[in-house]
Order: sequence, then structure tokens, then C-alpha cells
Amino acid sequence: MRLPLLVALLAATPMVAACTENADGSDTAGSDDSRTITVSSTDDGCELSSTEAPSGTLTFKVTNDGSQVTEFYLLGEDGQRIVGEVENIGPQLSRDLVVSAPAGDYVTACKPAMKGEGIRGDFTVTESDQEPTAATDGEAVEQALESYEDYVGEQTEQLVAKTRTFVALYRAGKDDAARALYPVARTHWERIETVAESFGDLDPKMDAREADLEPGQRWTGWHRIEKDLWPPATGYTALTPQQRKVFADDLMANTETLEGRIDDLTFTVDQVANGSRGLLEEVATGKVTGEEEIWSHTDLWDFQANVDGARVAFEGLEPIVEQKDPDLAQTLEARFAALQELLDAQRTADGFVSYDQLTPAQVRELSNAVNALSEPLSQLTGAVLS
Repeated sequence: MRLPLLVALLAATPMVAACTENADGSDTAGSDDSRTITVSSTDDGCELSSTEAPSGTLTFKVTNDGSQVTEFYLLGEDGQRIVGEVENIGPQLSRDLVVSAPAGDYVTACKPAMKGEGIRGDFTVTESDQEPTAATDGEAVEQALESYEDYVGEQTEQLVAKTRTFVALYRAGKDDAARALYPVARTHWERIETVAESFGDLDPKMDAREADLEPGQRWTGWHRIEKDLWPPATGYTALTPQQRKVFADDLMANTETLEGRIDDLTFTVDQVANGSRGLLEEVATGKVTGEEEIWSHTDLWDFQANVDGARVAFEGLEPIVEQKDPDLAQTLEARFAALQELLDAQRTADGFVSYDQLTPAQVRELSNAVNALSEPLSQLTGAVLS
């Protein structure tokens, strides 16, 4: 999303994408129709000629049959990791997305007006005799950095959009709707929390907890609003409409500042690896303890989001780790899966159970799983740089 994909370098890399213009209608993936999927993106639809294809080089021939500029994404099974994308497709125009994809489950998404999470559907790649071969170190590093930059950019866009809706609801006094959106909007912050924290002046303005305030520090940001939406039973004076406006506008302005700074970021492979480790540390120090969302008890949303961000960063680097330390790659896969299983057990129809409903034994089990993952994850940076 932020960097152009390198077609010639990356076309043979697993999970690598390239976007090409389709001026002459030629099939850039070869003549195998089973690996060519037509996509019609409209203002309210995203129709694919097939939702299944054999592994190898796939071509998605995307046509914008709507009235708004659109985008098309192929995402990993989790719906977060960006495998490939084409952007800025004007009405009645077409572009091709070419990806080299191994067998697995994926998600497709059209984004009319290039906003929101898009119109999504499941997509399956089956095994074939054209499974992509392993990338060389240089190719894998290039793709890992591009993929992570795209991910951070996408999460930032979602954070801005949902924060804008959240603060509008809060300012209007629509507290039930604001409470429902609060953990959903914060999910996008938590997935890129270590990136946001790299801007030292913004993090305390946006995410400071009351218990961590220094003497004389003005309390602003998400948790100031959180307390007003989930006020203590006694000893709290609700904010006035004018005060709500001040805190809401401040959060929105800082979020937009964050977006502008992230637009100018580039990453190194050690930053991606250290970011993955750092997100797990956030879980261990703030989420498992229940200190992060002390008023709303929506800690499990944050917990899941930190794990999401750590896993996406690891998965981008996984081809490198598999070459250099296959045992570490296998261990990390297994421990991410074990932690995810525990989180899934606490899901509800609209998210997660309130953190204060967990038993001490359940909290301890989550904590043990985090610690079991943190130890091998601390070796990730060394492995990719070795």
C-alpha cells in the first residue's frame, strides 16, 4: 500500500504479489484458466469468477464496474496479512493482481471508495504441482518489509476511520454505541502499538493510563474517555458536553498526526522482528494483568490485537526463519496457535467476555501461554539477522 511491489524480483517468491497494468487484456499468469480469476467490483459487491484456484501464479483480473474508485486485496486466512493488492482502480477501468500463492485459505476484499474493511469473501488455494519455491534471503526480506509496511498502513487507516466514528458518537452523547465501538476501534491501535510508541510524544497523549500519570501530567486520550464511558460507581464527576468535545477532538487530532507520521515510515527487518516481540511484551505487562482497560474490562480485545500484530510480523519473516532456524519457526507456529486457542475460548457473539469475568485459573493459563511464546519470540531478531 505504501511501497510499489517489485514485479520482476518478487514474482517467484511465496506469498509475493505484483500488480500490473492490463492494457492489452493479456493473461500475465499464462494460459491456465484455472489460475485466472475475474473480479467485478461494484459499489456494493465483489464478485469473483471462482473462489478456488490451484497453487502457483494466480492472476486476479479486477474490473471496477461501480461508480467509485476501488481497491482489491488478497489477504491471509486471518483477514489481516496483506498478500497482494491493487489500488486506485477508477470506474470502468481494469487492473491485474498477480500473486504466487501456496495452498491455503485466504480472504478476498473489494474496497469501494477505498474505505473500510471492504466487501470480503473466502478464497481457497488447493495444492498442485506448481507450489511456489522458497525465496532467497534478499527476496524474503524485501517481501517481509513491504508486507509489514502495508499492514501498518492498513491498520492506521482503519484506526483513523473508526476513531472518527467513535469520537462523533461520544460527543453526541450516544454512549451505548460509543461503548460498543471503543474496543473495536482500539483493536487497530493495539495491532500497531509498538510502531505508535516509537513516537514518544504521541503515545502518552493517546494511550496513557490514569495509574501511570506523572505529577502534573494532563490526562488525555483513549483511557480518559474510557473512564467517562464506564464511570466508577462513586466519587466521579461526569464530563460536561464541552469537556467531551475537548477530549474527543484532541484524540482525533493526535490520531491524524499519527497517520501522517506513519505515512513517512520505512522499516528494517530487525524493527519488524523487535516489534513482534514488543507486542507480546505489551500483553505480558498490561493485558494479562487487567491494568490496561481497568474501567471497561475490554482487555481481551487488546490482548487479541497485540497477538494479531505480533503474529503478522512473525509470519512475514517466517520464510527467513524457516531457512535459518526451522526449529524456531516450528516452535513459534505451535505456540502462537496454542495461545490463540485459549483466546478463542473466551469469544462471544460480539467480541470477548469481560476480563473481570475470567477466573484466576483462566488468567494464569493465558499468562503461561504468553510466557511460553515470549521466550522463543525473543530469539526472532537474532535468527533473521544471523
